[in-house]
Amino acid sequence: MKGSEIVKQYEQLDKLMADHDGIVQTSQVVAKGISKPVFYDYIKEKKLERVAHGVYASADAWIDTLYLVHLRSKQAVFSHETALFLHDLTDREPAPYSITVKTGYNPNRLKADGVQVYTVKPELHVVGRTIAQTSFGHTVPVYDMERTICDLIRSRKGIEIQTFQDAIKQYVRRKDKNLRTLMQDASLFRVEKILRQYLEVLL
Repeated sequence: MKGSEIVKQYEQLDKLMADHDGIVQTSQVVAKGISKPVFYDYIKEKKLERVAHGVYASADAWIDTLYLVHLRSKQAVFSHETALFLHDLTDREPAPYSITVKTGYNPNRLKADGVQVYTVKPELHVVGRTIAQTSFGHTVPVYDMERTICDLIRSRKGIEIQTFQDAIKQYVRRKDKNLRTLMQDASLFRVEKILRQYLEVLL
């Protein structure tokens, strides 16, 4: 490859890094027609850090860990306590992050990195899926408030009761709540009876 071509590809890489807040994916690089050997030279020269499989960041980049989890698994939807956090239904920063994937997806790599992984049938995976912004301004997939309340009831044995009760209290106060959708979801996920018990106390 000629020197001028390498310089041009380096300039493209500089622009990619600038456009994506110092984080770049191998797939983005390949999509731009930049060769992998040139990219790997660029990684060495710029001392980029491998922050996830196929994801590299400059040393001074602010790492949005929620966005990184999304980049690593495009089908993962943020759920449970992480969804509460993204919807401002809890003040507690989630640790670990919780995601939901379709049954059959291999979550071992994410689990090894400490992510809490829930699985559901493919037809339930899309129910209540929406988007939210991380504190860094990135858009990520998340379940809506109604689906999240139902998920928490389904997984209540593994959730702190205080977190769950506070979330329902906050939800009831919200102007953008949708009780009809909540009851439809509760019926779909077979938690209607328990949900009604909670709501009778709060509404």
